Amino acid sequence: MKDFFSFLFKGLYFFLTDANYRTFIRLFFIGMSKKRYTEYSIRVNGFKILVADMKSFIWQYQEIFVHHFYAFNTTSDKPVIYDCGANIGSSVLFFSRTYPSAKIIAFEASPYVYWVLQQNIENNNVANVTAHQKAAWINNDSLEFNEEGADSGSIYSISNTKKIKVQAVDLLQELLKEDKIDLLKMDIEGAENDLLPHIGCALHKIANFFIEYHSFNNSEQRLDEILSLLRHNGFRYYIRHVNNRKKPFIDLAKDKDMDMQLNIFAYKIK
Repeated sequence: MKDFFSFLFKGLYFFLTDANYRTFIRLFFIGMSKKRYTEYSIRVNGFKILVADMKSFIWQYQEIFVHHFYAFNTTSDKPVIYDCGANIGSSVLFFSRTYPSAKIIAFEASPYVYWVLQQNIENNNVANVTAHQKAAWINNDSLEFNEEGADSGSIYSISNTKKIKVQAVDLLQELLKEDKIDLLKMDIEGAENDLLPHIGCALHKIANFFIEYHSFNNSEQRLDEILSLLRHNGFRYYIRHVNNRKKPFIDLAKDKDMDMQLNIFAYKIK
């Protein structure tokens, strides 16, 4: 009975005590009436934000501003943050406000979404971000990219996308330029499976590492490789699932692009 009432009143408690949660609820109801993949300009938390897709932004806001997924502790006067898969810049705005002296390097592969990212950087006078219209990858070649128009563009084949060519950047060479990386955020829609082994020799530089792991139905699962690489480089990790299959032995998610999506929070304890 205690657990029942705790569950029942948890949402009410957060609504009364957390302004970010109240904003999330407001955005949720606004988003219900908005057409997908349509631009909207909104004001939240003192930011003027151009949104490429309201549904995507709602859940980004919850993760970033309500749950504080990307918050970390640092003793550095000028923390270094790499944001791979910066999307429209929700994370960049959070980083800039939370760590105003930080050096923030952002990569976004989609030409359209990168344009939205640039608008949000300029409209909010964010001065400590260097943004690149490039895909974080294992070399500096061009890549075939599946443009989705919101937060799911990928080098993997996904439904309802158009194929375009994008420029890649060898992330390892960028990381090797730094003495220390306080946070590496990697939300690159499946490319993490190839990119993580490639940057293995630079993992000693990273204090905190966020990875959104994607398991595509048409590709081999490689979660074990990623976790092994983290363990062997001194990280502990915490994992949260994104998509919930209630009957995993029955619901194999064969009708979806992905059968599993996880948020991996890796960190080093001194």
